[in-house]
Amino acid sequence: MKRPPFVVLIALCFCTPRHGLFSQTPDVPDWAQPGSATHQQVPPPANFHRTSRNLQIPIGAFEGQSDVGGAVVPGSATFNSSTAAYTITSAGYNIWYTRDEFTYLWRKVTGDVSLATDVSFPNPGGYGDRKAVLVIRQDLDDDSKEAMVALHGAGLIHLAERPEKGANIKEDHRIEAKAGTLAKRLGIEKHGDQFTLYLSEHGEPMHQVGPSMNLHMEGPFYVGIGFCSHLPATPDTAILTDVVLEDAAGKVR
Repeated sequence: MKRPPFVVLIALCFCTPRHGLFSQTPDVPDWAQPGSATHQQVPPPANFHRTSRNLQIPIGAFEGQSDVGGAVVPGSATFNSSTAAYTITSAGYNIWYTRDEFTYLWRKVTGDVSLATDVSFPNPGGYGDRKAVLVIRQDLDDDSKEAMVALHGAGLIHLAERPEKGANIKEDHRIEAKAGTLAKRLGIEKHGDQFTLYLSEHGEPMHQVGPSMNLHMEGPFYVGIGFCSHLPATPDTAILTDVVLEDAAGKVR
């Protein structure tokens, strides 16, 4: 008899954030609402934070999972060992400005790192700025120093950094969306203080895109995958498969 696939499910649904309590009808501040024809999303107020919710329970290749920034609706993740698929469901207003809200699967490491994954969005109606991300972070706080490669739901790709804790994220390199297409595979490499974006748009071998950026991380730090719906109280889902995570540079594939 065929055995069913092994699936790990972790849902983060504990702890009280520093601002506000969970309720059946989450209270979302106006600044966190997504941009639209009638509303412009703006940065969070100065010194606004929510405590991240962290579980140090292994899931696939990762040591733990966090709701970074404590989105008002908790996130969750599953790993299917038969398909090597991580399904990440998350709300969260953004991964940008001075703080982030997203579900993050991570491993704590030191030194050089290579990380790559295929990305898909099963919900065709999701918000265009939702982000599947590969992130290397100094800590699990919402305002951590970080290097990020992101694929947006509408196809935009960028390499970005938060150069210091609490600073605004800045974009180092972007690839504009191509109508009707999403990149097949994303990668990020840390080699010393250099961070490099790798890409396979159509299944070709992964190749460097744009110049590397410089950012110093003190070891140990966190490396992993994540997702943000870009809607503060509405979860969405990304599926990340065929993850490569190596404690060395030059292993993105």
